[in-house]
Amino acid sequence: MRIAMIGTGYVGLVSGTCFSEFGVRTICVDKNAEKIERLTQGRIPIYEPGLEQLVAKNVRAGRLSFTTDLETAVDGADAVFIAVGTPSRRGDGHADLSFVFAAAEEVALALTKPTVLVTKSTVPVGTGRRVREIVAKARPELEIHVASNPEFLREGSAINDFMRPDRVVIGADSDKAVAVLRRLYRPLYLIETPIVTTTRETAELIKYAANSFLATKITFINEVADFCEQVGANVHDVARAIGLDGRIGRKFLHAGPGFGGSCFPKDTQAFVHSGREFGAPQRIVESVVKVNDERKERMAERIVAACDGSVDGKTIAVLGLTFKPNTDDMRDAASMAIIPTLQTEGATIRAYDPVGMTEAATLLPGVEFGADAYAVLDGADCVAILTEWNEFRALDLDRVAAALKRRVIVDLRNIYRPVEMAAAGFDYYSIGRPAMRSGEQGKATKK
Repeated sequence: MRIAMIGTGYVGLVSGTCFSEFGVRTICVDKNAEKIERLTQGRIPIYEPGLEQLVAKNVRAGRLSFTTDLETAVDGADAVFIAVGTPSRRGDGHADLSFVFAAAEEVALALTKPTVLVTKSTVPVGTGRRVREIVAKARPELEIHVASNPEFLREGSAINDFMRPDRVVIGADSDKAVAVLRRLYRPLYLIETPIVTTTRETAELIKYAANSFLATKITFINEVADFCEQVGANVHDVARAIGLDGRIGRKFLHAGPGFGGSCFPKDTQAFVHSGREFGAPQRIVESVVKVNDERKERMAERIVAACDGSVDGKTIAVLGLTFKPNTDDMRDAASMAIIPTLQTEGATIRAYDPVGMTEAATLLPGVEFGADAYAVLDGADCVAILTEWNEFRALDLDRVAAALKRRVIVDLRNIYRPVEMAAAGFDYYSIGRPAMRSGEQGKATKK
């Protein structure tokens, strides 16, 4: 089979590469000539574990290629996927679909035979219908089957998510579209991946409902963590106990500074907007968006409080800048809200992130960046852990203690045990667990 993937952003590049790994001849298309040139040279524009090697492997095998020539890419393709961006409009949260609609029209005008046109981008309910109208107007004489095939990729583990998904969702109103997509995903039959076949509107709604529900779980446990702090309870024990209930599940019950990234903030806002537009307000998700925004702002206050109520003239060592580990994505990362607030309060910020500093340097002016975690600690008044990269989980605590001016750690990801940190001589503050000062380890359980 042959496919074309329109867009070489995160979704398009990962999906196109993984389809080629399935044995499908895949051409990825982008208007950015410089980006295509870099990809052709094997230079990957995003950080995703294993992606560079997989791209190189399939380019060598002749199954994967990159081009700016859309007409050549779609000529003879069994399916054309649209994987362009759908950013939120500032102010109203509505997804900007202009790139999707433009791509749909360009593809329709370029096609030379009946083809399946698949929306891979995350789009609001009704987008597929509008795409169908656009292609029908552009090429009324040509049979173009429009389908929806939403992605469920997590940054940092996207390749595994594509190769071993929980499910594949196909939204279409024609047997031809369903048949083509089932053939493309045939390698997943061997691991008995569920294939959910439904309407376009339902498929579009599934994507938003899934991300909004996961965002709600995160926000729920964050509010429970606040409750725990007020009564001396331990949010880890709460999360573990309720997560053992099969109706709830343990995933996404990790207290922290709130969700970020390219999907949850954008998709929850778009879900809220679409609900209002169709007269079905999503009041729970509206609250989730509001609470999450407020939470990030409050995280800076926690750091200030740990520094005796003021960071003016103090140096804060920040470990982790990206919204989650194993990605260089800074979109809606907690650091983007916390660091500017601390700077406004008079703090000097030194920061280290394993892969995010290049992007962070353009977004966070005035921050001093270090070569490694220990390089930013010397003489700091406080350490703030904002992202749970693995290399931060086993720091040499003696070395950390020796480097700091004051042994204060604010761990917004709960990667250390309070008792152990107090025993090591730190004043340790985390999320949803009692603060633990040096010498107080006898007063708490080992969690």
